[in-house]
Amino acid sequence: MNNIRELLGRYSAPILFLLLQAASLSMLFRFNRYHESVFLSLYNEFAGAVNARYDGVTSYFSLRRQNEELVRQNTLLLNRLRSDFERPDTSQAAAPATLPEGDRRFRFLPAKVISNSVGSRKNYLMLHRGTDQGVAVNMAVVSPSGVVGTVVNASPNMCIVMSLLHQQSKVVAVLKKGSGYGEVTWDGRDPRFLSLSKVPKTVAVAKGDTVLTSRYSDKFPPDYIIGYVESVLEDQVTSTYNLRVRSSVDFTSLQYAFVVANLQAAEMEALRKSTQEVNE
Repeated sequence: MNNIRELLGRYSAPILFLLLQAASLSMLFRFNRYHESVFLSLYNEFAGAVNARYDGVTSYFSLRRQNEELVRQNTLLLNRLRSDFERPDTSQAAAPATLPEGDRRFRFLPAKVISNSVGSRKNYLMLHRGTDQGVAVNMAVVSPSGVVGTVVNASPNMCIVMSLLHQQSKVVAVLKKGSGYGEVTWDGRDPRFLSLSKVPKTVAVAKGDTVLTSRYSDKFPPDYIIGYVESVLEDQVTSTYNLRVRSSVDFTSLQYAFVVANLQAAEMEALRKSTQEVNE
């Protein structure tokens, strides 16, 4: 208490000056319209700037919740795609809304990206979803932007994905225009570009053409985007085209992905095995 009194006694003059200054300014702004309007204008501008900063901070901290909500909505939409369903051939056609769940071929499972590499020649991702949540080895992995890779290992709650940016990665692809069947690989150089090889020269290819997954893939959903043709090169040895493809996925900024489960994979594999046994 004595210290407070001593402090007030020492700085009584400056404190009194500030109080009188505040009182005079208050009277000036209250009883003079011009000065009042100037003060209110400056105050509103300052308050607006503070509120803008505050909104920016709150928006930043709400991004995670918004991203999770977007992933949830994307999952619902992806699982309603017509291409997710494939019923046996019949004489009847069915609209997507009438297709039974038993005809579903693909199911999309959202997963958060825990780690991701792009600087190696053999790049992998780790996703926070594992066998306890429906993941299995050899399942496809995609993002809202395009194809990401293939699951190569899984634990109860996590899985490892071989990225398209891996020298052993191979994806069967076609051009959106309906031809140009080939194989997408990566040369281990630029993470922005992939290669589509073995495209026949009879196919008309141009820069900007869209590259999609083939309908003959067992794990990737059909017609899912891989990238866009950047340039066309001729392979003199095989008499085919080698296409440089700009990946539709920015692998440096992946945060969420979707593991794609082929619900008909077990039946397809069992049929192949039984056919091999018969032929043997």
